[in-house]
Amino acid sequence: MISFKNDYSEIGHPRILELLQKYSETQFNGYGLDVLSNQVKNRIQALLKTPVDIHFLVGGTITNKVLISHVLKPYEAVISADTGHIFVHETGAIESTGHQIILVPNESGKLSPETIDPIYQTYTDEHRVIPKMVYISNATETGTYYSKAELSVLYHYCQSKGLYLFLDGARLGVALAASKLTLEDIALYTDVFYIGGTKNGAMLGEALVVKNDILKPHIRYSIKQSGGLLAKGFIAALQFEALFQDNLFFELGNHANQMAIQLTKGLNALGIQPLYPVLTNQIFIDLKSNVVDQLLKSYAFEIWTDKGSIKTIRLVTSWFTKPEMIESLLTNLKHLL
Repeated sequence: MISFKNDYSEIGHPRILELLQKYSETQFNGYGLDVLSNQVKNRIQALLKTPVDIHFLVGGTITNKVLISHVLKPYEAVISADTGHIFVHETGAIESTGHQIILVPNESGKLSPETIDPIYQTYTDEHRVIPKMVYISNATETGTYYSKAELSVLYHYCQSKGLYLFLDGARLGVALAASKLTLEDIALYTDVFYIGGTKNGAMLGEALVVKNDILKPHIRYSIKQSGGLLAKGFIAALQFEALFQDNLFFELGNHANQMAIQLTKGLNALGIQPLYPVLTNQIFIDLKSNVVDQLLKSYAFEIWTDKGSIKTIRLVTSWFTKPEMIESLLTNLKHLL
């Protein structure tokens, strides 16, 4: 079975497995208070000009839940695109903390001052929650990304309105590769973001980067209370020790995008046009249901929507995707069409 279902189907990149073996008999302090964790934090800090606090968590949902609940008062809310991960794929994790998600309809998966401002202007009295945070994903759930200009404009708008800008970087690797943004750009134009390891070659792990000084105090308490403070915090840190050696993190993101480009060209040659522009590593296409059923016998992928005779499927490439995997899928698809 060849998987195009997601970008975290493999255990981890070989360099991570090598480091695990290297440190397998080394003893570390717990809860991220160890030499290795500090070393990795310094490595990431060196890529940024702004002083930040860095915390390692295991996955995206716990990172989103911890950060949003840590930042917001009980009567404050977070603004998100209606395709946002915190709304669509996190089982009410944010709502379970007592915070409302205010949804913005969108077509590109992205938010802008123009789409946010009507909410800011409307939620103005004590009978409604106070919008206090804007949540965005980069790359987005439809595979688009924010340009430097878009991110700058959005951040400065948020600053002018007293809103925190939080960037979900679960797929930051592919977004940086496609947009040519740097980690320093991301830090410059957000209050807080995270670097996704899980979907870019790591066994597990997200590196939460907090720039805004107001948000830094006591966040470890919030992480612990939410069950996110790993006793073996050095395991999560080790993922990023490998990823940030010799530009591996950025190379893996670029490879995933290049494989998506190759797959898209092959689909176009078969007369199949993706539903959204393919800018990173996610491709959405419509196929007849009988074709989808046949493909599922040999390939794993998500069925995004089922319209009866037609199904929308999502194909995701990753650091692990090989050209021969793509050729296999395209050959089978050609026969089925």
